[in-house]
Amino acid sequence: MSLDIHTILVTLALLAFMLSGLLGLASLHAGNMSTGIRLWAFSSLFTALGFVPAYVYRLPVPGYGWGVAIGASLLLAALGLQYLGIRSFLGKPSQRTWVIGWLGLAIALNFWLCIVQPNVTLRTFVNSLLYGAGSLACARALLVPMAQPQRTAYWLTGASFTVLGGMLLLRAGIIALAPEGQYGLFVSSPLNTLAFFLASIVQLCVTFGFVLMVNYRLIADVQQIASRDMLTDAFTRRRLEEEAQRLLAHCGRTGDMMAVMMIDVDHFKSVNDRYGHPVGDEVLRRLADVAQHSIRTDDYFARYGGEEFCILMLSTTEQEAQVLAERLRVAYAAALVNVAGHAVKSTISIGVADTMSAGLDWHKLVSAADRALYRAKQQGRNQVVPFASLELALSA
Repeated sequence: MSLDIHTILVTLALLAFMLSGLLGLASLHAGNMSTGIRLWAFSSLFTALGFVPAYVYRLPVPGYGWGVAIGASLLLAALGLQYLGIRSFLGKPSQRTWVIGWLGLAIALNFWLCIVQPNVTLRTFVNSLLYGAGSLACARALLVPMAQPQRTAYWLTGASFTVLGGMLLLRAGIIALAPEGQYGLFVSSPLNTLAFFLASIVQLCVTFGFVLMVNYRLIADVQQIASRDMLTDAFTRRRLEEEAQRLLAHCGRTGDMMAVMMIDVDHFKSVNDRYGHPVGDEVLRRLADVAQHSIRTDDYFARYGGEEFCILMLSTTEQEAQVLAERLRVAYAAALVNVAGHAVKSTISIGVADTMSAGLDWHKLVSAADRALYRAKQQGRNQVVPFASLELALSA
């Protein structure tokens, strides 16, 4: 089978149709990504249907101009859906009005140049401009600052759109400079076939890039779920320890300080026994809420286990952490938990330690703060105890 433009378009149509089904199934279980994936699924379907008129040029069917106009309109609609899908992925306003206006103009021009005033060269020139501009708009939406590894997928897709847009605008320029009547979509020439082949490869790169975007986004969502406690939305202990190792390495390189605050709800078992676990859960949620509003933006708050929580504070001494801990203790003691007619007040005990007194080993640092917490409970609860005070007591 010769590699002509018909063969390329038919192959792309089959691939686009299969991708449409794949993405349609993926959108059923994609959560907050479902809208973007669904838009790309319809885009692939429109692309597959848009290539159908490739058959018409080989069949002596009257009125093929209608089919060509519909096919071109479907391909441009597919590009518009891709743009809307990208905006949805990025969580930005869809700009649907602009897309509808651009698409309405494209459809009107195609029907005019296919049905009313047929002109293959002018129609191909106009569609190249429209599709090239749309591709560059998609590229601009994707080539934005973003953290790894998602940046790789977004920038790969954006670069593919850039290349595709550039090729289509170059094609429009070639058509404009070609002698009248010497350019046609299906003209059998090596240059024309090569251009379509390269465009097909780039289009496949766009598709691959989008699938990669979905994959990285799913991985990021799973990691986000795994790093958060479902009850309190605080970091999990595993995520806290990962951050702690990173921060301690930073302290070792720079000589910076880090403090740890261990927090425990006083008499939590009695709350559960007296009011039930739903009230106990609400007590923990309230503590998490108060803590999130008390700490600084660059602090790390995590549920360490049961009713015990931990806060990491970079560039903070034990004395500074003690001040923050006291503010948190007072704020929580003033909070009132109302659940199912029960008004519950509870308090917390806090132990504080820093890297100056406990060193740069994570387990020793936590152990020091935990010992200070234990002393706070021994001394009557509802108080803050720094680890340095224990060392002073031992040396005295």
